[in-house]
Amino acid sequence: MNILKSKLAQVSSSAIMELIRGRFSIVSRRGYSVGVCSRHVQPLRYHPFSTSSGNGSNEEGTEQKETISVTFVDKDGEEKHINVPVGMSMLEAAHENDIELEGACEGSLACSTCHVIIMDVKYYNKLEDPTDEENDMLDLAFGLTETSRLGCQVIAKPELDGIRLALPSATRNFAVDGYIPKPH
Repeated sequence: MNILKSKLAQVSSSAIMELIRGRFSIVSRRGYSVGVCSRHVQPLRYHPFSTSSGNGSNEEGTEQKETISVTFVDKDGEEKHINVPVGMSMLEAAHENDIELEGACEGSLACSTCHVIIMDVKYYNKLEDPTDEENDMLDLAFGLTETSRLGCQVIAKPELDGIRLALPSATRNFAVDGYIPKPH
């Protein structure tokens, strides 16, 4: 048993050193890459172990150019229309366009501060069902509705072109009152 503990400690210390050096990344089940140095959670744009032939440069170029139209409606009813690249989360898109969608956990499914309300059921039905983890976080969201989702889990895809997202009038964040987080 002591040998097992010793080996586990060696592996743990090696992993920690790689994390510190920034040479280690984590890929979750949902296809997200967590960059340690940048502290961002980003959807993977391609699978690194693809069996397809070719260098993929044409595919990546078209993927980056394809966008969908998204409208965010704030708590005062003001609308902001933006174009969002396919594959980007609504949380990332909001941060890039100075829309006040908090995202305190940076998209790691550990809070409900990026709660959005899909204003049209037609678009809500085009989304994949929320995972149990997302539903657990949504249970903590302020102003929960039947079409509520977490912005970090709504990923832009062509069939969502024209989606309208309402921002709730408040969030439940356990940070100090008045604190406004800045996206990284």
